[in-house]
Amino acid sequence: MRPLKITIVGAGIGGLAAAIALARDGHSIRMIERARDFSQVGAGIQISPNGMAVMMALGLDKEFRTETIRLEAVRLKDGPSGQNVATLDFRRHAGDLRWQLSHRASLVAQLAAAARGAGVTIDLAVDCVPPPEGQALNSEDLLIGADGIKSRMRAHVDNEPSPFFTRQVAWRTVIPDARCEPAVEVHMGPGRHLVTYPIGGGQRNIAAFEERANWVEEGWTHEDDPNNLRAAFSGFGSDVRRMLESVETVHLWGLFRHRVARRWVHGRKVLLGDAAHPTLPFLAQGANLALEDAWVLAAAIRRHDLQTALERYQARRIPRTTRIVNAATRNARNYHLRIPPLRFAAHTALKVASTVAPAAMLKRFDWIYRHDVTSLEV
Repeated sequence: MRPLKITIVGAGIGGLAAAIALARDGHSIRMIERARDFSQVGAGIQISPNGMAVMMALGLDKEFRTETIRLEAVRLKDGPSGQNVATLDFRRHAGDLRWQLSHRASLVAQLAAAARGAGVTIDLAVDCVPPPEGQALNSEDLLIGADGIKSRMRAHVDNEPSPFFTRQVAWRTVIPDARCEPAVEVHMGPGRHLVTYPIGGGQRNIAAFEERANWVEEGWTHEDDPNNLRAAFSGFGSDVRRMLESVETVHLWGLFRHRVARRWVHGRKVLLGDAAHPTLPFLAQGANLALEDAWVLAAAIRRHDLQTALERYQARRIPRTTRIVNAATRNARNYHLRIPPLRFAAHTALKVASTVAPAAMLKRFDWIYRHDVTSLEV
């Protein structure tokens, strides 16, 4: 294919990964991003093996591994008692795979440096208003909407009904971390749960979730009083309460459920990442799916004429992203069981499974983690 002139709206993980792959294929790439800088982008992030496959294909995995923490285990704990329910030992039962823990800003900075090194132009503090439906693009051959969960591009590609509040809210914060133990801990309780893990630099990420009847708007910039977070988890064990005592600032947002876009392509406009398939955070797959999207889109453009490439990209990605989005939605319910007998039975089943067949617990998610888009034909 002749070199294309491509504009990418949104310089997040998916947009930057797509820019790198497309620029290396000889296309002219300009990125526009509303944020003024990359310095304060989110908090902790987990890149699972399916995302690491893309990082490897981009030649960025070695640098990323040296700057981040390799996850060795996930521990599921009963929140109120603090007792361990089950442990997933990645080193022992999935040693050929790699999960990495990082601050989101570190990954974005690495991707941005690689994009600029590939000749990508990144314009910050620029707002993009896509051309209305039926109007031509200015001079671009392709306009990629990678502008996140509040995408403006999506409305120009797919008609989306209003997202609905899931009756769950999330707090996110970072605290000092001296031990830096390479494990994710999930503390489960009635109507709430808390996830914590190290992200390097002497920091620990905390994401806490609570069921709640009302919320005003979607967003992740609402600063909250740390005492509200502490009160919500006051019935949890001493380890959780001790961590929350060190919280100085915290942000709170409502979790809204969006459907996966039915149409990702319209003319020469195409969606990628959260713009196409916003997912709840209960499988830690948002960034990983964006990396997958980026690779598949670039690979399709590499192998086909533009229109065929866009159609094949959409056909390949919709089934997988829909399945993962639905699985993430179900996962929250498993953490929040309220009825004591049901909760006891579920925790007992987890304990037995982690003792009798620990490898099988991980294999249940092979369809997510062992899926390597870089080895598949597009």
